[in-house]
Amino acid sequence: MPTTDGMVPEELWRAVTPQVIGALVRRYRDFDRAEEAAQEALLAAAAQWPEEGVPDDPRAWLIRVGSRRLVDRLRSDEARVRREVADASRTPDDERLSPPTDAPGAGRADDDTLALLLLCCHPVLSPPARIALTLRAVGGLTTAQIAHAFLVPEATMAQRISRAKASIREAGSPFRVPPATELPARVGEVLHVLYLVFTEGHTASSGDALARVDLTAEAIRLARQLHALLPDEGEVTGLLALMLLTEARRPARTTASGELVPLAEQDRSLWRTAYVREGVDLVTDALTRSRLGPYQVQAAIAAVHDEAPTAADTDWEQVLALYDVLEQLAPGPVVSLNRAVALAMVDGPATGLSLLADLEGDKRLARHHRLHAVRAHLLELDGDTDAARESYLLAARLTTSIPEQRHLERKAADL
Repeated sequence: MPTTDGMVPEELWRAVTPQVIGALVRRYRDFDRAEEAAQEALLAAAAQWPEEGVPDDPRAWLIRVGSRRLVDRLRSDEARVRREVADASRTPDDERLSPPTDAPGAGRADDDTLALLLLCCHPVLSPPARIALTLRAVGGLTTAQIAHAFLVPEATMAQRISRAKASIREAGSPFRVPPATELPARVGEVLHVLYLVFTEGHTASSGDALARVDLTAEAIRLARQLHALLPDEGEVTGLLALMLLTEARRPARTTASGELVPLAEQDRSLWRTAYVREGVDLVTDALTRSRLGPYQVQAAIAAVHDEAPTAADTDWEQVLALYDVLEQLAPGPVVSLNRAVALAMVDGPATGLSLLADLEGDKRLARHHRLHAVRAHLLELDGDTDAARESYLLAARLTTSIPEQRHLERKAADL
């Protein structure tokens, strides 16, 4: 089923769903009902488009169908008749449903997506709730994927998202992009949300594909919007730089058959040099005129890797020094895990392994495949092939990403 822009239906739906939800929230002021109506509109599209063809403006079609579904539901609830009449009087015409593509800021659709992102990060919500709700409504992740990202049971995450929707509804917050003076208060959680969306896209937590390009592209798009709103915020610039420097390597991360290729083995001629240049320029600008933050440091680490002509040319001492700074700014088990790799490359694998031993008692990492994958790699470098093979196999059993699983099993088999 072709579309006007060449996207298959699943890609199209993922691209427009946040815009549809945003338009319905803006119009009817009911987050929960808006999401349900958007899902019903998507089901209607799945039934009708294969036979009738994709409409010229899929987003406007979905908004109209979602509006009808939502109004029908409101009409069935007599306690909301008065509100339904008031909302109906505010219904935009088709011209507002289909804004011109050359409008400033890319049009109402982008405004709605950004407003939805900021609404999900409302101060009334706890930080975990803001992130979970945004990943669900804006990022399009399933509850299971979000639970995996937070290392919590799926049922716990489902309850968290449900409570977040209820809190948004009870707060009665206006659906709009806040003034610039209010944005800094929310920017930290917004950045965290975008980082998690990008991370899930960069290495999908489950499935046959290593990456989900739709998520990385959406995270970069929203980060660019946020950077346009807050060009002087160093951490906004740092996160955008980090995304670009990381995404630059994607063409070399997998073989033609979809097998994972580690950073040290990648063909760097396949890297996207335009992304590298833009990312380096952004992080250099942020570091020279902004207060230092964790995303800027992570971007600087990515820049060191991306600017090295070969893996052997990587300045690991500089990488280690940057991880030392990052551990002071944002201490945590994942930072320590990555620092252990840098330490091993500078002082030898035995030193890195001793640092890993200190992390084994951290419950957040004990059952995470990356801890065991890093241990396996350092054991291999240290010459302990039997222990390395066991760690590779354990890591393979723990990961839910099929490409990562195959890579780890292949590493074990090679030993």
